[in-house]
Amino acid sequence: MQAERFDSIVVGVGGMGSAAVHHLAQRGERVLGLEKFDIPHDMGSSHGVTRVIRLTYFEHPSYVPLLARAYALWRELEQDGGEQLLYITGSIDAGAPDSFVVKGSIASCAEHDLAHDVLTSAELTQRFPGFALPPEMMAIWQPDGGFLVPERCIVHHVLQAQALGSEVRAREQVIEWQAEPSSVTVRTNRATYVAERVIFTAGAWSQSLLPVLGVNAIPERQVMGWFQPAQPELFAVERFPVFNCLVPEGHYYGFPIFGIPGFKLGKYHHLQQQTTAGSVDRECHPEDEAALRACTQRYLTGGMGATLALKTCMFTNTPDGHFIMDHHPEHGNVVIAAGFSGHGFKFCSVVGEILAELALDGKTRHEIGMFGLNRFDMQ
Repeated sequence: MQAERFDSIVVGVGGMGSAAVHHLAQRGERVLGLEKFDIPHDMGSSHGVTRVIRLTYFEHPSYVPLLARAYALWRELEQDGGEQLLYITGSIDAGAPDSFVVKGSIASCAEHDLAHDVLTSAELTQRFPGFALPPEMMAIWQPDGGFLVPERCIVHHVLQAQALGSEVRAREQVIEWQAEPSSVTVRTNRATYVAERVIFTAGAWSQSLLPVLGVNAIPERQVMGWFQPAQPELFAVERFPVFNCLVPEGHYYGFPIFGIPGFKLGKYHHLQQQTTAGSVDRECHPEDEAALRACTQRYLTGGMGATLALKTCMFTNTPDGHFIMDHHPEHGNVVIAAGFSGHGFKFCSVVGEILAELALDGKTRHEIGMFGLNRFDMQ
């Protein structure tokens, strides 16, 4: 059977891939998006009802300009699709005064002149009574933070790409691929395709498709929980911000009640369980719940009552916690996006733009030097 031909192929149509398909389509490309599961799905890293977006970026100040563009692109997607995808609640970064969370957040605010307030724990509780942090802790309040609704973001990227002529095919698994200087052949469990270029946005499955990643994009099991507050009104969208909080029990992140019942909480790197995409334990266990309740019982007003839901997902971690966005070192017509290390979803809109520019122009207008794959060789 003759291979079907496209201008560009995107492998993996989750958060990053759906955005890449959309931005390629906006550039007039004939695009094929291939997804192993459903669109959207809950098997990877781009689900969970809500995902944090924040401008105060303790991870590195260089992310802030990308975030500014991401906000603008999310608003464009909302306007074109006619549905709200970005909710502004403000954001809190909390920890000890000398913690990397507090120091990094203040540094990003200072470098990029972001509006913010520095609060004592008492001032934080006065402003947001849902918090009950110890007196030795402090918090950075930034008014532009909030959350995205990830499944709907993916849906709108796909719908708008389809309206521009893109093909998106789900439940089709890529088996192998081969690149030549002027073309890339992709074979799936259903067909064979040929395109001028391919973008890999396969999340936790990247390592199996891209041996060049080596040990630099390792999946990790993650669990999110939803809990019933003793005082639900304190955790309503109108009264409670998204947050990340570094405490002795670990580094946690949380959301107001939205979409489904319960206050949502996660713990960065949860139980530190490296895994593979094919072997991850998707069941949730008492120790998963206990790791989350260690935060809810001590640092939130009234603790939490009944557990309403637990859900697994995956981080795909790089050694330094920063993203990978680069050309394949051996194939100029292959672009790789991987290793978003648990903090990538908020960037999907701008990552899609970056990947389209790398694939079509060979470069991007955005500063992405810190995300090159060769940095691991240098280390």
